Amino acid sequence: MTQAVLGIIGGSGVYDLPGIEDLSEERIASPWGDPSDLLRTGRVGTTRVVFLPRHGRGHVYSPSDINYRANIDVLKRAGVTDLISVSACGSFKAELYPGSFVLVDQFVDRTFKRDTSFFGKGCVAHVPMAHPVGPRLQGRIADAAKAESIPFSQGGTYVCIEGPQFSTYAESLTYKGLGYDVVGMTAMPEAKLAREAEITYATIAMVTDFDCWHPEHDDVDVASVVKIAQQNAATVAKLIARIARDFPAEHEPCPVGSDHALDGAIMTAPSMRDPEMLKKLDAVAGRVLPR
Repeated sequence: MTQAVLGIIGGSGVYDLPGIEDLSEERIASPWGDPSDLLRTGRVGTTRVVFLPRHGRGHVYSPSDINYRANIDVLKRAGVTDLISVSACGSFKAELYPGSFVLVDQFVDRTFKRDTSFFGKGCVAHVPMAHPVGPRLQGRIADAAKAESIPFSQGGTYVCIEGPQFSTYAESLTYKGLGYDVVGMTAMPEAKLAREAEITYATIAMVTDFDCWHPEHDDVDVASVVKIAQQNAATVAKLIARIARDFPAEHEPCPVGSDHALDGAIMTAPSMRDPEMLKKLDAVAGRVLPR
C-alpha cells in the first residue's frame, strides 16, 4: 500500500498553515518551471503534510500567472497522494453567505490563458473528469468539519473565471441563472492537472462575498475579500489540523479512480512518443510510462 501524504494548497488569505510539527522548507526542481513558493513539509500527528501557498507568500502571483503545472508536479514529487485546495470564492446563493464553507464537487472552466495539461504534442492523453473531486477525501473534510462544529454546505458547482478582474454584473447574473454555486479564479486547471498526476483532489471553497448580483450587498472588492479570508484563516487551520489528525496512514483507493486516472489514457503510440516530453512526465506519469 502507498503511504498517505496530505497536500494543502492555500488560497487568498491562507499563506501559512500553523500547527505543522517538524517543519522544514524544501525547494523541489520541476521541468515545468518554478512553483509558487517553497514547499513546507512536516507532520500533524502522524500524518505527513505538504503545504504550498498558491499565490506565493505576500500574494505575488495573480490567478493567470500561477504556474499550476509546476505546483502540481512538485507536490507529486514530494509524494502527495491526496490534495486539498483552499480557495476564496464569491457566492451566487443567499444561503451561501460570506464566511461559510462549501465543499464543491463540480467545476466549470471559463479560463482561457492557462496551460491546462501536462500532455500534448509528443505524448497525448485524455483523462476522465466527470467526477473531479474524490468523494472519500471530501467525506473526510466533511467529517472533520462536523467534529469541529464548522458549518459547511455539501456539494456544489464552482465556475472558474480567468480574472484577475471580478465578474461583470451581466456575467454574475448569467452564472447565477445557470445554477452555479460559487465563482473563483484558481480551481482550474488545478483540478485537471491533479487528475492527470493521479492525485486525489478536493476543494474547500471559502465564501468571501456575493459577487455582484446581490441587490442588497455592495459589489465585490479586494478589501471585502481579504477581510473575510483573514477571518476564515484560523478556521481553515483548525479544519486542516483535524483532517490531518484523523487521516489514514495508507492512501485510500479513490472510488472515482483519480489515483489511476492514466490507466488507458495515453493515446500516442510508444514508438511516436517524444523522449523529451517523456522526461518531463517522469513524476506525473511515471507509473504508466516505461522507465
